[in-house]
Amino acid sequence: MRRLLLVPIVAAILVLAAGSAALACGSLIGPNGAVQLVRTSTLAAWHNGVEHYVTNFEFASDQTSFGSIIPLPAEPTTVERGGDWTLQRLAREVAPLRRVLAGDVAEAAPATNGVDVLQQTRIESLDVTILRGGGAAVADWAAQQGFDLTPDTPDVLEFYARRSPYFMAAKFDATAAVAEGLNSGDGIPVHLTIPVDRPWVPLRILATGKPASELVRADVFLLTDVEPSLLAGPGLRLERSEPASVSLLDDLRADRGMGWVPREMWLTYLKADVDVGDLTYDLATAPSRRDSPAVRDTGIDQAGSLVVPSLDETAGVGPVALVVGVAAALVVLGGAVSVRLARARRRAAVGR
Repeated sequence: MRRLLLVPIVAAILVLAAGSAALACGSLIGPNGAVQLVRTSTLAAWHNGVEHYVTNFEFASDQTSFGSIIPLPAEPTTVERGGDWTLQRLAREVAPLRRVLAGDVAEAAPATNGVDVLQQTRIESLDVTILRGGGAAVADWAAQQGFDLTPDTPDVLEFYARRSPYFMAAKFDATAAVAEGLNSGDGIPVHLTIPVDRPWVPLRILATGKPASELVRADVFLLTDVEPSLLAGPGLRLERSEPASVSLLDDLRADRGMGWVPREMWLTYLKADVDVGDLTYDLATAPSRRDSPAVRDTGIDQAGSLVVPSLDETAGVGPVALVVGVAAALVVLGGAVSVRLARARRRAAVGR
């Protein structure tokens, strides 16, 4: 029986560094550590009480099958293929010199050993399953599906299940990917629509199965209607906080499934460089500066170890817009995004 490698991945936008493999935000697992999570990224945009979560699952392994488990703040209403350039365009917005890579839904299956299979979707060579259950039950389900879990995985999943019983399990069929012409380094973006009052960004899961001294690197993007309030642990740095540019929102709106993007949003960009042993928290958000993030959304019981990320005034960076993402290191050819955007605009012009 094929075994699946499980490696932690967090909600965010995938960003690659040269020579690095990028994976979605969550816990990704593959046999014998064959798939390594380097830097993670995903978009969690929140508008009118609905979170749009876009993450990229990249084909970057010689294994025949590998997968990921991602905690979710609530049950998604839709699971579909993401756009072609959303994550790349966001990464380009905050770091112009760096480039980012970032089916039909089946009826819900019956509960299996305490886990409800709510949705099953095939997106190209990626099998996506939305689950509801406790942490231990989801870990048992994953093991039955061939995921090779590290010893700390059940406890980490339980850490999330105490706040939300919803998870996304994604299984990559590398054999099918090759047959479809997908090469190592290519990705399949997935777009979830999740009604939720206040999204939180899973960070702790990035440390699953790693030694305490290893460094976790992540880029987090947030897009919200107005400037949000933030709460997290030490090591998460606020790099930018500002109204999203008109050009960024226009480009995002032109991508597949992104027509919901309004004319004005707030962009927030954070970076994490944290030792595994210190990454014990998630990022909590509140929809405006008038509201306070819930301590509970960080996963930490006591607020004493939490901090409010603030801008480094010496860095000369302005305010940040609210886009939720956690970046996995990726490098994209500089013209790739521009070419795709230009093609989209030409198609739009022809359609007028």
